[in-house]
Amino acid sequence: MICESEQLGHYLVETEEVDFSDQAIATLADRLFHTSQSELEKVKKGFEYIRDEIAHSWDIQSRRITCSASEVLTHKEGICYAKSNLLAALLRREGIPAGFCYQRLMLFDTPEKGYCIHALNGVYLTSMKKWIRLDARGNKEGVTAEFSVDKEKLAFPVQMEQGEKDYLVIYTAPHPKTIAVLKDNEDALEMYLNRLTEDL
Repeated sequence: MICESEQLGHYLVETEEVDFSDQAIATLADRLFHTSQSELEKVKKGFEYIRDEIAHSWDIQSRRITCSASEVLTHKEGICYAKSNLLAALLRREGIPAGFCYQRLMLFDTPEKGYCIHALNGVYLTSMKKWIRLDARGNKEGVTAEFSVDKEKLAFPVQMEQGEKDYLVIYTAPHPKTIAVLKDNEDALEMYLNRLTEDL
C-alpha cells in the first residue's frame, strides 16, 4: 500500500464528511470504547459495529442516500462510500489514523453488467507500526469481511482477469468522485444501478 501522505496527522483530520465532533458520533464512541481497551480492541470494535449495525443501502433496498459520518449514523444506513466515512470518523475521534482505499469491482457478477468503485478503509496500527485494510461494507451470503491484522479478509477478492483492480493508495480523504456520486443523486437504488463511478 502507498500512503497519499507520510504525515499520520493528515489521517486524523476532521472534514465535512468525516465529522467526528458530531454529538451522535461522540455518544457512540463513548459507548463502544473505554480507556482499558487496547488500540486493536478499539479498531475491531468500531469496525464490527459499522459492518454489522449499519445497513448497506442496497441490501435493504433503501432509496435514502447518506454521505457524512453523522448522516450514516443517524439513519443507520449507507453504501460503502458512506460507511467508510463513518468508520474513519469513529477511529479518528479516538486518535487512530484512518484513510480511504478503493477497488474497481464488477457491479454484479459479470463484466457485461458494468463496474463500480468500492470503498473501504486503511487503518494505521501504531502498536504494530503497520497499515491494515478493513471493509465495513456489511456481510451477507457470499460476502464475508473480518477484522484481521495478518491476512486481509476483505468483502471481495479482486479478479484482475475480469477487469477488476486494487488501487494501492491510502487516501487521506474520501475520493471526490465518490462524494460527488452521493451528493448528485437522490435515489440510492437508481444511483447504485446506474450512477456509481467506474474508475478513479
